[in-house]
Amino acid sequence: MTTTRENRIPPGQQLVAPGKWPIIGERLPTETESPWSLTIKGEVDTPISLSLEQLSSFPQTTRTMDIHCVTRWSMLDTTFSGVLLNDLLSSTGVKPNARFVSFQARSKRKHATSLTLETAIDLNTLIATEVNGEPIDTSHGGPIRNIVESRYFYKSVKWLEQIELLPTDRLGFWEAESGYHNEADPWQEQRYMAPTIDRRTSLRLIETRDFSNRELRSIDASQRNLAGLNANNASLRDANFSGTDLSNADFTTANLSNAHFHNANLCNAVFLNADLEGADFSGADLRGANFTGASLIGASFISSQHGATNGAQIDKTTQLPPAAIAPLFPEQLQYVNKAMG
Repeated sequence: MTTTRENRIPPGQQLVAPGKWPIIGERLPTETESPWSLTIKGEVDTPISLSLEQLSSFPQTTRTMDIHCVTRWSMLDTTFSGVLLNDLLSSTGVKPNARFVSFQARSKRKHATSLTLETAIDLNTLIATEVNGEPIDTSHGGPIRNIVESRYFYKSVKWLEQIELLPTDRLGFWEAESGYHNEADPWQEQRYMAPTIDRRTSLRLIETRDFSNRELRSIDASQRNLAGLNANNASLRDANFSGTDLSNADFTTANLSNAHFHNANLCNAVFLNADLEGADFSGADLRGANFTGASLIGASFISSQHGATNGAQIDKTTQLPPAAIAPLFPEQLQYVNKAMG
C-alpha cells in the first residue's frame, strides 16, 4: 500500500493546523531549585542519576514520527532527538525479573505512565531533549520527555525525571485516575478502559437527571430524554449522549473529554469552563448553547461519512467565543465561523 497522509492518521483523529502543537494538561513542572536530573532505578544492576550534560554525552538518536493524542488530534512528521531507552539501560544493566518500565514526571500530580519493557524497547522509546532541532519547550515537556511512537501521547510523559524498572505493572496517573487504556494503541482506538459504572446504576441515575459531581466514565445515556440534566462538575469522559435531548442541561466545569453528542439536542445547554477536548458535536443542535471558557481542542462540529456531511446547528445565539474556538482544526473552525455568520 502506498503511504499517504490519510492512511497515517488513525481512526477518529484529525490533523492539527501546520505549525500548531496543542498544549494539553499542566503547563509547568513542579518548581524546585535543584538542577534537573534523570534517575534510573528499580530492577537494574546499577542505579544512576544523570545531569542534562551527562545525558547529552550518550549516543544521540534522531527520529521523525507522527504524534497521536487521545483527544483526537494528530501531528505528522515531528522530529525528536535524544537517547534511546535501550542505550541508557545498557549502561545500568537490567535484572532478569524486570518486566515493566515506569516513566515518572516532576509534576504537581505526579504524572507517570508505564509500558512493558519489551514494548518500550521494541517501539524505540526515546528519552528526548530536542524537537525539530530545538530544545523541547517547557510547556511541551522539556527539558526531558520520553517519546513513545505508535501509542497515544499520554504514554510520552512531560518533565521526565525518573525511569523505574518493575517486576509488576504500576498504572500511571492517566490510566488510574482518568481510565485511559493501558495499551493506548491509536490504530485500535484504545482510548479508555471499561466504564466505571454498571448498567443498573446508569439507568437509576438517568432517571434522576442528576450527574453532578459524579465519576461516570463511558456512561451510555444515548437516545434518552435528559432535558434539564444537572451534570455540574461531573466527570463524563467518553460518555455517549448521541441522539439525547439535553436541552437546558448544565455541564458547567464538567469533564467531557471525548464525549459523544452526535445528533443530540443541546439547545441552551451550558458548558461554562468545561473540558470538551475531543468531543463530537456533529449533527447536534447547539442553538443557544454557551461554551464560554470551554476547552475545545480536538472537538468536532462537522463530520463526513460515506460522502455525506453532518454539521451541528449553530447560529448567532450559540455562544462560541473566539478564544474557545481558536484551537479548533482548520475544517472545524471554518465550519463554525461560517455557521455563526
